[in-house]
Parts: sequence; C-alpha cells; structure tokens
Amino acid sequence: EKVGRYYLSDATMTAPGAFDLSSSLSVASPFAAVTLTAFNIIPYVPLSHSSSSSLNLPRPLSFSLIRHRRSSSHRRCLRRLSFHRNETPFFSQSPTRSPPLPLTANSAAQHSGTFVEHVAGIKGSAEGSNEVYNFGDVETARNDLRNVTTRRIETDVEVREIEDLPEEWRRSKLAWLCKEVPSHKAVTLVRLLNAQKKWVRQEDATYIAVHCMRIRENETGFRVYRWMTQQNWYRFDFGLATKLADFLGKERKFTKSREVFDDIMNQGRVPSESTFHILVVAYLSSSEQGCFEEACSVYNRMIQLGGYKPRLSLHNSLFRALVSKQGGPSSDDVKQAEFIFHNVVTTGLEVQKDIYSGLIWLHSCQEEVDKERINSLREEMKDAGFEESKEVVVSLLRAYAKEGSVEEVERTWLELVDLGCGIPSQAFVYKMEAYSKAGDSAKALEIFRKMEKHIGGGATVSGYHKIIEVFCKVRQVESAESLLKEFVESGKKPLLPSYIEIVKMFFDLGLHERLEMAFVECLEKSQPSQTLYNIYLESLVKNGNLEKAGDVFDEMKNDGTINVNARSCNTLLKGYLDSENHVKAKKIYELMSLKKYEIGAPLLEKLDYILSLVKKEVKKKPVSLKLSKEQREVLVGLLLGGLQIESDKERKGHKIKFEFREKSQTHMILREHIHDQFREWLPPSSNLQEAIIPFEFSSISHSYFGFYADHFWPNARPEIPKLIHRWVSPHSLAYWYMYGGFRTSSGDIILRLKGSLEGVEKVVKALRAKSVECRVKKKGKVFWVGLQGTNSVCFWKLIELYVLEDLKDHLKPCSVSMEADGEEEEEEQSINFDTSTDHSDESFD
Repeated sequence: EKVGRYYLSDATMTAPGAFDLSSSLSVASPFAAVTLTAFNIIPYVPLSHSSSSSLNLPRPLSFSLIRHRRSSSHRRCLRRLSFHRNETPFFSQSPTRSPPLPLTANSAAQHSGTFVEHVAGIKGSAEGSNEVYNFGDVETARNDLRNVTTRRIETDVEVREIEDLPEEWRRSKLAWLCKEVPSHKAVTLVRLLNAQKKWVRQEDATYIAVHCMRIRENETGFRVYRWMTQQNWYRFDFGLATKLADFLGKERKFTKSREVFDDIMNQGRVPSESTFHILVVAYLSSSEQGCFEEACSVYNRMIQLGGYKPRLSLHNSLFRALVSKQGGPSSDDVKQAEFIFHNVVTTGLEVQKDIYSGLIWLHSCQEEVDKERINSLREEMKDAGFEESKEVVVSLLRAYAKEGSVEEVERTWLELVDLGCGIPSQAFVYKMEAYSKAGDSAKALEIFRKMEKHIGGGATVSGYHKIIEVFCKVRQVESAESLLKEFVESGKKPLLPSYIEIVKMFFDLGLHERLEMAFVECLEKSQPSQTLYNIYLESLVKNGNLEKAGDVFDEMKNDGTINVNARSCNTLLKGYLDSENHVKAKKIYELMSLKKYEIGAPLLEKLDYILSLVKKEVKKKPVSLKLSKEQREVLVGLLLGGLQIESDKERKGHKIKFEFREKSQTHMILREHIHDQFREWLPPSSNLQEAIIPFEFSSISHSYFGFYADHFWPNARPEIPKLIHRWVSPHSLAYWYMYGGFRTSSGDIILRLKGSLEGVEKVVKALRAKSVECRVKKKGKVFWVGLQGTNSVCFWKLIELYVLEDLKDHLKPCSVSMEADGEEEEEEQSINFDTSTDHSDESFD
C-alpha cells in the first residue's frame, strides 16, 4: 500500500524580502502539496490604511518543494511549501482608510485625547517639535519573525495526498468537493457537505479545509472546519486549528479567528505564540468598538497563561495603540500601560524613550496624579541616558496644574524655558488652570494675555476655552461675556464649549433671560448641541415654563443631530410630575421605556403612583425588543448602502455593524442620528450619557436580525434580495442615499450598491417603477447607480421628506457646481456615466 502525506508547517523564512506588507497571495493548483507559513510578526498595524490604488502590484506567489522522505514500508511524501512573499500584506488594504499620521507633537490638533494632546499648542508656537514617536519598523518585524519561528511549537497538519488514496471513487469525490466547496455560499456549502456525510471522514474534511486555506479561501476553510466540529467523528486537531486561526487573523477576520482561538482554549490547550501575536495585531488593526480591549485581553493571556515572551514590536504596537486611544485615558489604561512596561523591562528588552514619555503622560492625565510614580519614571529615564524632552516637561506641568500647585508649576515652567525649544500653547493653558485652582483668576488672565503675545495670531482655541471656563467658575459674568465676545470676533472655532460654560454659569446664577439669549446666540454661531439644549430645557422646567419646555423637547426629538437622552427625559418628566400633569408624564415614561432610559430614583415613587391609577406598574426595561416600521425601512436603506451584518457560527445571533467615514460630512451628521435611532439595540456601554459616538459601533447580537442576515448577507457577503422591489420605499431610498451615495459637483446623484448583476437589475426596475430612470456602471466589485439631470430631481422629490434637515443643502441635486467631500471627489473622478464602458468596467441602461 502506498500512502502519501504532505504537511502544513511553519517554514522559517530567512531569505531577504521574504516578508513585506504590500501585496496579496496568488491562487495555487488545487492538489499541489503545500506548506503554509503559520505566522508573520510585524510591529503595529495602523488603524487606517492607504488606498489600495497606491500599492505596488504583487508578484505571483511561488511554491517550492522542500524535501521528500521515504521509508522501507511506505512511501511518504513530506512536502513543505514556503510562501516566497516578495510583497505580501499582513492584512488586506482597505481603500476607505487614509494613511496613518506619524505620532508627532504637531498631530495633536487632529487626535484628541491621545499621547500628544497635551502639546497641541506646539503647532501654533514659534518652534514646533519635529520629533516622531517611533515604536518599531518592518525590519524589526523581520528579525522578530526569525526569532519566533526558530523556537516555534511544531504545528504540522498531516494530510494524505489525493493521488495516494487507495479508493478511486474517494479520490474522484474528494477532487470534486475541492472544486465545488469554494464556489458555494454558506448555506449551500453546508447542504453539500451534509449530502456527503456517509463517506466523508475527518481526514477528508481536513484535506478540504487545508485546500481552501491554500487557495486563500480562508473563510470557506473556516466553514468546513466548523462543519467538522459538529460531526460525531470529529477529534480536535491542534495543528489545523492553529493554521486556520493564524490565516484568518492575517486577513483581519478577528471574530472568526477568535472563535478558533477559543476552541483551542476550550480543549485545555495553550495556543501557539503565533496565534496570540496575530490575534492581538488583528484586533489592533480595527477601529471597531471593543477591539482594543480584546487586544489587551489576548496580550495579557499570552503572557500570563502561555508564558510567552512577546517580541518588542508587539509591546510597542500595543503601547502605541493605548496612548493613541481617543478620549482621556482611564485608570485601566494606566494599569495596562504599566503591565506592558513591566514586561518589556523584565524580559530584558530595550525601553525606548517614547515609552517613558507616554507612561508619564498617561499618569498626568489621571484625576489623582501619582507623583511618586512619575518621579520614579523620571529617575529610570535619567539612568537609561535619556534627557527629558519638552513633552515630558509639559506632562509634568499638567500634573502639577491638576493639583493647583503653583510653586511646582512655576518651577517646571522655568525648566521648560531653559530647554530653549519654544513654549507650546498648551503649557500656558496648564499654567492658567493652576492659578484658577489657587483662586487667582486675575493671574490666569495675565497668563492668557502673555499667551496672546507669545503666539502669533492671538491666543489658541484651547486658551480661550480655559480662560472663559476660569471666569465662569468664579461667576464673573461681565469678564466671561467680554472674553466670549472677543473669542467670537477672533473667528476661531469651535465656540460651543465656551457657550456651554456660559449657559452653565447663568443657570447656576438663576439668570434665565440671559441664559436664553446666550442659547439663541449659540445656535446662530455654532452647531446645535444636546448638552446645550439640556441645560436650556432644565432652565425652562426650573422656571415653570413647561409649555415651552415641551416644545423644545419635541424639537430635540425630531432633530436627528440633537435628539433626546435620559437626562432630557428625566428633566421634563420631573416637571410634569411636579405639576401633576399625569397624561404628559405617562407619555414621557413610555418614551423612556422604549429607549431603555433609566428613570431617576426620586421620580420612581411618584411615577409608580400615577401609573397605578391606570393599573400599570413601573417597568425599567421593556419586555422584548422589536424593530419599529421606521427602523425597518431605515435598515433596508442602510443595507443597500453597504451596512454589514455579522452572524455567529450557528447563524442564530446576528449583529449590525455600523461604520461611518470620518472624512464625510454627511456621515458625521448621520452617525449621531443612527446611533440614537437604534439606541435600544446597542450594548449598554454605547448608551452612556454625553459619550462620544465612535465612527464604528455594533448592535447587540439578536435573532431578530436573522431576516436581514438571510436576505442581505446570506454568505457573509452582500447580496440583493429577490423581493427587494417590495421593500424599497422612499424612506429606505433616502437612507441609502445618505449612507451609500453622494452628489457630484455637477449636481447629479450617485448611489453605491454591492451584489449580483441580477440583484442590481431588480433595484433598477424598482426605481423605474417609481418613475426614476438610472444608469449603472461597475467598478471592481461595486456597482454605481447614476441619476442624472431630471432623474436626480425626480429622485430627490421622492425622498426629500425623509432626508435629515441638516443634510438637505449638502445632498440636494442642482446644476450649480458645489464642493463635495474629499472621498466623494475621488469616487466621482473614477466614475463617468457619460462615456462608454472601458476595458475593466461594465455599463448598462
């Protein structure tokens, strides 16, 4: 009997250029004996990527036969195939993401709440800092790869060669499955495999899964693997699970990679170092909410459970993601940073200067600053031969200012001056804060005037915000109003934070008329804000003007850019309960129940009494979740525009992934509206009051979304339902336009659509049924639906009622040339409906 086997193993890549980040793997022959490299180690994969059009085209992947081995009793072919990756990416590049900005002191204006926020004023100072925070490069990653692969855990996947199978019928059927499986969708794939249950064994299914990985159909390989695990003959295969988790992680499929990772853990096995490493970087590569926390969790388990010693590039990547995290760092962030620092030190790796600087900055951002730890880090930094940079000194200034320690602030100020590298504007702000806490507002104003002289073009925006805040806290009304007027006349923005401080001051002083004047003035000069509206609403309720408070509340609720939250609902509910207006109080309660808002404890007793009159009990949470008619129509429009749905392995739970482009003005406004529209479907952490809404967030996993998953994402790929013509309404079309479309500079409308050609034709017919003619052009995998001339006007009349008020001017079709968003301009240049089809595109009327 001749038995042939080939292995998938971790081939050590030592040839120059064996690892790079700029191309994809090519497809190999179905039955070639191969070895797939299990992992690559890179430094930090940024949260945003450059356009794929700017990448060098990849050279085809070459497979090389490494060795043969024979024995007297059997002929075993142990063939190893290494990936000669001249320019192979760790992750596929996303065309919607822009290149990452270098972590410099000058980038603070663009990254709020990051490591360099405290030196934001450097940009406006005479001498800006050109220091780049470098946490690793590709060459370091290459060295790390060699070091890790030489001490890897052997994870060979043993698979018999198809030509050496004794049964001809088995060879024929297995070859047929290898051909058919990658071409089918998820549901059909499962049916296909179920039909072969009588003869398929674990060795056969493993061969199919390996074949799918070899031809880069990793998601199909995952489905085969998941089907295997549900069979009664399945026995856990550590090597197969490791390879699959690694390949999925490299493609940023972190959800599926994590499933396989958890399978390994549930078997009582410790995943290989490569699996830990790749999964951490996969999480870091995504800006989706919660991914950073998962990256930290996997990193911690890698060290505490696996006992591994990660390479320096991984420590640095995680640390950089931590200090670049949006918003102020929490105490948990500081603990995680200290853990990373501890691991770097204890493993004898080099601690870079920027790690010290970043850790000092994190400590300076805390409410209670640990001065002993900061001084300890400064000593260690000095012992390592690093001089304190301007960033470190500014961090110290911030820490002392939080405590109101004027003497320490003045001493640190002199150290900053002695450095001779310019004083950043933020240093003036911290100094003002110190004197403000010491109760010396006059000195704070003096520092503000010095700031104006020091920086060309007057004081910075943060300077105005701080000095106005100082005078509002001490309730010096005239001085605060004078500074606000000066701020408005300077033309600098945003004005909103200062207006909020002003109206807070008026509210505390009970000056309702002046508060109302400031509120109206703010609406004229700045974007509306939920916080501002809430303060005004509280003032109206406090003064007993409930009729106007109800009007303002309705205005908030109907405006998608403002909307109501738990605070505004509780405010108005209190007013109605105090005035014994039971009917309106009951309506507010029903709204809060629908939105899952928490009712304030002092109001529960009164509310319980009112509802008991109509034989109802107070319920903090609704019994069940159900999409409203409006939500269903909105969801259809968003799905047409490219919204994604993720399903679990059993396809019983499904979650909606809301993604918005940061550079799109339309998406900036639509994001807040959608977040509130589906608030009850979001995780509790996404419903915090006054929280910053991320550009990517997900709903809870729920079976209710199964209908949409089956019709729009049946195979984890976008599809257009057969009955789409029944579901398309003016309401859904409006949201398709707002989410997945744009207006060109010539005033036409272009809509983005993904799916099959047959599905696109159904959408075109649905539009024609509504008297809207269109043209369709294909670019790559995306169809672009063009509405030109009078057709764009007809389409607009159809949807205008449902377009958000703040977006109407931006999206309304017209003949006058208008500016579009940056990304929309690029798309517009690549789509021309007035020309015939080129060699790579497809057009049809």
